[in-house]
Amino acid sequence: MEGLERIIKEHPFFAGLDLGFCALICGCAKNVRYEAGQYLFHEGEPANEFYLIRHGRVSLELHAPERGAVTFQTLGPGEVVGVSWLIPPYRWSYDAKALELTRAIALDAACLRQKCEADHDLGYDLMKRFMPVLIQRLQTSRLQALDVYCARPLKPCA
Repeated sequence: MEGLERIIKEHPFFAGLDLGFCALICGCAKNVRYEAGQYLFHEGEPANEFYLIRHGRVSLELHAPERGAVTFQTLGPGEVVGVSWLIPPYRWSYDAKALELTRAIALDAACLRQKCEADHDLGYDLMKRFMPVLIQRLQTSRLQALDVYCARPLKPCA
């Protein structure tokens, strides 16, 4: 647990985290490893965890008809993968695939949601951390949609 606590405290996503909150979060954490090409999760599956990337890169992918998987964002060390665990019905809305050997901390979503219900200050702290991630992902997706449609709604690029 000592190692996980240090890793979580040092991860940029949890910068400045209250030590008491860190102890609560560590109770829901475990080390995970994914080989290149291995999926962390698939669209439609239950969003049971989120991940703090320590090493490696992960692509976030959507499936487009007649195009297959389309990467809409690539994440690396210091970033967080997975926001769907926060919002009912707690299902992934995209796929996440390791592009290379990836080491991460996986946080159990049900465990963390329960702790947030018991301690609303913890929940508020986590929401403040996740909102910028959500906004940034929405902006990235919006810019890519503009690129795909050449800033003209519903007209593919020539």
